[in-house]
Amino acid sequence: MTAAKADNGQARSGTVLVIDDEPQIVRALRINLSARGYKVITAHDGTAALRAVAETKPDVVVLDLGLPDMDGNDVIAGLRGWTTVPIIVLSARGDSSDKVQALDAGADDYVTKPFGMDELLARLRAAVRRSSVSKADDAEAVVETEAFTIDLAAKKVHRDGAEVHLTKTEWGVLELLVRNRGRLVAQKQILHEVWGPSYETESHYLRVYLAQLRRKLEPEPSRPRHLLTEPGMGYRFEA
Repeated sequence: MTAAKADNGQARSGTVLVIDDEPQIVRALRINLSARGYKVITAHDGTAALRAVAETKPDVVVLDLGLPDMDGNDVIAGLRGWTTVPIIVLSARGDSSDKVQALDAGADDYVTKPFGMDELLARLRAAVRRSSVSKADDAEAVVETEAFTIDLAAKKVHRDGAEVHLTKTEWGVLELLVRNRGRLVAQKQILHEVWGPSYETESHYLRVYLAQLRRKLEPEPSRPRHLLTEPGMGYRFEA
């Protein structure tokens, strides 16, 4: 399944995106949530889920980790590149290591199958309240410049109609700058978040990787318009 499907009920309590490939779970959640005033959107694989979040901007995501096309933790990581939407994992994986991995990836809560509907509903209500506070601060999933387009959800960059191959580190630097677009990001912050705390003084890494990104993305790498240097302080992305 590659398309999201919306319930016909009216949204009174918020919009919930249910990501699960088990039809009986999806049906049970749709019935119970719709009866309580939620608008329910469903997606049955990770690709459809990432697109559905970008298109519908739900108030909360309920996510199964065992999806047919990708691991649920990869979906969480993809979403956390651009949105703070609350994510409740609903999974049969009950080991503490699975819970830690999902929470480290950016999940807000973790409910183990089989689950009690009353407990899930209570957690949903709390998540929707948090969402109403943080939703206004979310970035858009797709950021366009005159030269290239960045899809934060899919973790892809296109220039002149073709996908630009970026290394994992190049993407990490670009994503951090784009998520903070228009704002100065200090050298230490970039080094800490992309390379780790032991690299905070290795500023030459940034010069190398920013030069690589400019060669791949900027029309005139020697006169960048989007990936800007603030001498002695850090870097800034301008769309």
